[in-house]
Amino acid sequence: MTAQKTDQAEIDRLNDLMSRVARQRDRQAFVALFQHFAPRLKSFLLRAGMEAGAAEETIQDVMVTVWHRAESFDPAQAAVSTWIFAIARNRRIDRLRRDRRPTIDPNDPALVPDEADGSMETMLVEERAAELHRAIRELPPEQADLLRMAYFEDKAHSAIAAERQLPLGTVKSRLRLAVARLRKLMAGSLEGETA
Repeated sequence: MTAQKTDQAEIDRLNDLMSRVARQRDRQAFVALFQHFAPRLKSFLLRAGMEAGAAEETIQDVMVTVWHRAESFDPAQAAVSTWIFAIARNRRIDRLRRDRRPTIDPNDPALVPDEADGSMETMLVEERAAELHRAIRELPPEQADLLRMAYFEDKAHSAIAAERQLPLGTVKSRLRLAVARLRKLMAGSLEGETA
């Protein structure tokens, strides 16, 4: 048998194994793929500078991906080995990016909030919240309703329009008017505080 025929036979064998994994979830076929590719992937990852433990974890991750995504493999697009090594290369890059991110020290003084007079700060926040709720009650009901949906329930304008059976433009206009009126009402309450 010539080398070319041997290579084609190996390609056909790997395609068949991948096809069995994709179509039948054939565990023996998957084991055969794993046994074939695991040592090759490890060699590839070690040559790329990965530590042995990280390489082993990456191989496991790659082969789990092969199992879950076997049906997306298309032999007309690439060889099984090309597809699996592309997954391995991408996992290696993902791992490098993740490892290069700085770790956050929760005890870093820059991350610890300043201790403030909690009672005074809490009281001011509660007062502002009460003022906001009073101002919202002074809005026309259709504006207050839309404002609550948009800002307190975090609904998109299109979702509000569908739910209230209103044109989208009407929803946006009412919200714009509600926010403008709310600003005036809140500014008036601030002026009352400083007077």
